[in-house]
Amino acid sequence: MNKPVSEHVDIALIGAGIMSATLGTFLKELEPSLNIAVFERLNDCAQESSHPWNNAGTGHAANCEMNYTPSNPDGTVDISKALEVNTEFDLSRQLWSYLVAKGKIKNPRDFIHPCPHMSFVWGEDNVKFLQQRFRQMSAHHCYHNMEYSDDPKQINEWAPLIMEGRDPKEKIAVTRVITGADVDYGALTHLLMTQLSDQTGFALHYKHEVIDVKQASDGKWNIEVKNLITHEKSITSAKFVFVGAGGRAIELLQKSGIPEGKGFGGFPVSGIWLRCDDEKIAARHHAKIYGKADKGSPPMSVPHLDTRIIGGKRSLLFGPYAGFSSKFLKHGSYLDLFESVKLNNIEPMLAVAKDNWALAEYLVGQVLQTSAHQFAMLQQFYPEAQHEDWKEVVAGQRVQIIRPGQDKKGVLEFGTELITSADKSFTVLMGASPGASTAAYIALNILKECFKNELDTNGWETRLKAIIPTYGIDLKQDAKACLDIRTATAKVLQLDN
Repeated sequence: MNKPVSEHVDIALIGAGIMSATLGTFLKELEPSLNIAVFERLNDCAQESSHPWNNAGTGHAANCEMNYTPSNPDGTVDISKALEVNTEFDLSRQLWSYLVAKGKIKNPRDFIHPCPHMSFVWGEDNVKFLQQRFRQMSAHHCYHNMEYSDDPKQINEWAPLIMEGRDPKEKIAVTRVITGADVDYGALTHLLMTQLSDQTGFALHYKHEVIDVKQASDGKWNIEVKNLITHEKSITSAKFVFVGAGGRAIELLQKSGIPEGKGFGGFPVSGIWLRCDDEKIAARHHAKIYGKADKGSPPMSVPHLDTRIIGGKRSLLFGPYAGFSSKFLKHGSYLDLFESVKLNNIEPMLAVAKDNWALAEYLVGQVLQTSAHQFAMLQQFYPEAQHEDWKEVVAGQRVQIIRPGQDKKGVLEFGTELITSADKSFTVLMGASPGASTAAYIALNILKECFKNELDTNGWETRLKAIIPTYGIDLKQDAKACLDIRTATAKVLQLDN
């Protein structure tokens, strides 16, 4: 990992999180001769959004997140987004299974554990919503194993902590999918980077900050890198650049000067968790239980009570409570937001500010919440929770995308988006949820858009189908392929099926 910085590489990956690790893994499997360099300003990989305590590790299969299934005016539920995310997660499972089968990841338990995913609501209207959601989702083959209950005894068997001390007259309901998982994306990133570092033609440079990126006349990209230990600067030339630098991606997008990046901005959202490391309490809860989001809240702030298994130790995590910080990264600067404002994005950003007062009011309210208010929310999920068993921890920063719309109006996006240069030599990943869980899907989109010639003529597509057996198959439509691949990957990854 302490290799000298090369003057010329085929691929430069900026940021050492789950996305760079995933894309780098695909590229080296498809073309082992590629020369790849990763630049990371911190002293280890997965220290920002990919860090296990900076995300919920849900393995976003869209089993329990009700923000993916909004209500329609006629009382039905739109499950289309849930189906998309659900089958995108299958691609990640296939990549991981391939690496386990090849021996590049020795033990899947080092990063993934079976953990049921549950949706939990209270109140008559919310129960009706969950019933309708269950009816529609369980009718589709992707969710054929979803269970529903409004019976307190059954719910108590599934998740005793949410029932103890609860008013027996309260209307509640849950759905459960036992095939869910808890994923430690920090551990996974380390495993991917380790197997990559064992290969020739791969260099991982920690404490190296990319301070500028410009395209040369020959179409290659000159990346100016500063060694944060020696303070020396160097230039690396790359044929292709991927920026997966979390909140810092917008700064490098702006420095690249690609026309496709003009008008883009970012809005940072911070978060706080409550965490319980008491093993006796954690042992009594085996689920990730998601509630409904407050009106106007961003997707990353949907409340949930999660089992987490990190470094072999079981804990509980509740939250997150959204907040505001002008930093774009947890290890960033309070000037990040202000320095991101440019002449070409100020109008979209002001338009978003004007049109999203509900979000602004929500974030202000979250920032002003007392610890008593925060704990009261936990007790809605876990009535007998005790203050002394929980501690407050800061979650990772997320930067929501502000994209240019028509007439210079801005649009606030809560997903992830790839912004790619016209010549397909430079691509940037921006946004937040579902992020890490769909890293394989995002990487495949990069391959299809930026390496089309290699896929079509260099034999990459054949190799890709060995990694992703369902490549080219729509799992939302093909029930047999969907169920077969889930059975196969569950066996390799030691998950419930």
